[in-house]
Amino acid sequence: MAPKRYAQDDPREWLNRAQSNLVQAKEQKTGVYLEDLCFQAQQATEKAIKAVLLHRHVRFPYIHDLSELVNLLRKSGEKIPPFLEEAVELTDFAVEARYPSTAEEVTPEEYQETVTAAERVVKWATDLIAPMDNKTA
Repeated sequence: MAPKRYAQDDPREWLNRAQSNLVQAKEQKTGVYLEDLCFQAQQATEKAIKAVLLHRHVRFPYIHDLSELVNLLRKSGEKIPPFLEEAVELTDFAVEARYPSTAEEVTPEEYQETVTAAERVVKWATDLIAPMDNKTA
């Protein structure tokens, strides 16, 4: 069942999308490349960060560079946890991993690390934004 939808500029809708991407990233099925699942994990991470930017009323460009998005968060005064700094490495999956390339195949270990990184970022963003629901209830 799909989650409740919010307006496109509502951080909760961006979190919904992040969580949707994370669900897809975790669904290993026959015939699906791990690179494609890592792309979904990168998307979950990106949308979670953008949700926090929206929550802080910070405008952001529609880019996939997680380092640049984290820098925007830092400039807004947000404390950046170490796992978020580490998650910027998922940027590599934003473009390169989506297409046939010369990049090396993703190993099961790399895949699991990618999903774990995305889970941490999505949880962090959810914990920051979740109090909104209490204020609007």
